Amino acid sequence: MKKIKILTVAALLVSSGVFAQERPVHEVYSMMVFNFTKYVQWPDHATSGEFVIGVVGNNEIYNTLNGWYGGKPRGSKTYIIKKFNSASEVTDCHVLYIDKSKSSDFETVNEKVKGKGTLVITDKSGLGERGSGINFKTVDNKLKFELNQKAIETSNLKVSGALSSMAIII
Repeated sequence: MKKIKILTVAALLVSSGVFAQERPVHEVYSMMVFNFTKYVQWPDHATSGEFVIGVVGNNEIYNTLNGWYGGKPRGSKTYIIKKFNSASEVTDCHVLYIDKSKSSDFETVNEKVKGKGTLVITDKSGLGERGSGINFKTVDNKLKFELNQKAIETSNLKVSGALSSMAIII
């Protein structure tokens, strides 16, 4: 079973690399943000209601996530995609993507959601080391991601070994 999960994650990430050449980058990021949710366990995973993915600063990623996944079921929850224009607008989310255009808001946003079970995903060099749970990174012209284990633990989240094995651990 573990082997199947690893192969699934590998296929996800390898196919994302292939799609990166064929699809616009906002679609690749949207797919990856969504797929990360399959390999993370949140503290409130058993309760029903909404599973909120927030996006700070990127209309294309917000529109793609909302169009593809908004309103769809996630177990007993429903995916809700929220758009935030600034750090001051951010409310509780399960996942929060901060676009590189809003990376100056990272510290403020990260403090706002710290310890609340939020997976913070960023897209700017150095933000993984500064406390983002997952940070996109381009290595040899391929999209990869960093995983900050301390930030994940601080957020009271659990990441599957399959996802960890594909990440650049920091």
